[in-house]
Amino acid sequence: MTFDNGKEFAGFKQLEQALKMRSYFAWPYHSWERGTNENTNGLLRQFFPKGMDFSTIRPSEVDRASKLLNNRPRKCLNYRTPAEVLWS
Repeated sequence: MTFDNGKEFAGFKQLEQALKMRSYFAWPYHSWERGTNENTNGLLRQFFPKGMDFSTIRPSEVDRASKLLNNRPRKCLNYRTPAEVLWS
């Protein structure tokens, strides 16, 4: 998994152990190293515009956005959906 360098990832070693995975960190200001992440952020902005107060979002709105995005085909997944890849 590739992370940016935010302090929210300080516990990455525990995450690696729990999920049996390796972690990588992108260089600061190198957004192209996290292409899928940056693309997904753009897709999320269609539902939740920048500057939106997230304390006003209902769980049903988050559920709707996640269902739509997880069932949207992605070029990086060979035009499969994230849900198809996860459950295959």
